[in-house]
Amino acid sequence: MLNAFLLCAAVPVIVGGFFWRRSIRLRLCGGASASKKDKRQTAFATILIVVGAYLFLTRLIILFFAPESQGLVIEFELWPERVDFHGFSLSYTVIYSWVVMAALVIAAIILRFAVVRRFQVVPSGAQNVIELVVESVRKYIDTQTHRTGELLCSYILSIGVLMLGCAFLELFGLHAPTSDITMTFALAIMTFVLINTYGIKRKGVGGRLRSLASPTPVVFVFRVIADLAIPVSLACRLFGNTLGGMIVMNLIYAALGSGAVGIPSVVGLFFNVFHPMIQAFIFITLTLTFINEAIE
Repeated sequence: MLNAFLLCAAVPVIVGGFFWRRSIRLRLCGGASASKKDKRQTAFATILIVVGAYLFLTRLIILFFAPESQGLVIEFELWPERVDFHGFSLSYTVIYSWVVMAALVIAAIILRFAVVRRFQVVPSGAQNVIELVVESVRKYIDTQTHRTGELLCSYILSIGVLMLGCAFLELFGLHAPTSDITMTFALAIMTFVLINTYGIKRKGVGGRLRSLASPTPVVFVFRVIADLAIPVSLACRLFGNTLGGMIVMNLIYAALGSGAVGIPSVVGLFFNVFHPMIQAFIFITLTLTFINEAIE
């Protein structure tokens, strides 16, 4: 009954806002100059139209297509669900990661044969974009790690695109693999291996150990503990921030219920696009910072 009443009430709100805004526009078209009051009234009329349209649409969906939400219910599990496939037990994190990697491999193959093979001495079109991205990443790595950009560029680009691809899965209603702590630990362990690999490559095993004992052997144990804490810190940071964004989106969907029309899409641009880009940038920057400390 309430939904039917709100549906009917939304119609005069839309019509009233439309004619109010139209009357202001007609008056201004007659030669009158727009005052601050006219601008405020135009804004209020536009808000009335938008609110009325949103109310009408959501009530219409609830009445004819979906039941009203029965309350705020959110379920969360630390470990992802698993599925049995021909005797193998696979988590959804692994499956979703494979989906993202398959999409990236297909995209890479398409770029290789459709764009890269047509590269010219004087770049143009898509070649400009690709070279700009690669060159920008390489310069950033060189700035952070003292001329190791050529070696690290492929790895940094790969994990950056992988994390963004994982985040985009949320736009399709799926949980991002980076909201699973096992996934973030895998990425963090790769960073940990790279840190020590570059440190040993630059200084040797003895030099790497001496750097951990600098400036005095007393700090050696603490430096080792600090190095071992790096993958834990990176994994928990990425996991917590990704999971936080996912929980916020689930709260919005659960709170709005059947009225979740339009608003989650706008908010999702931040939590599913901009926020994951920030987290990927932070993870990459911290990776390069720790590698730079190891080779100094």
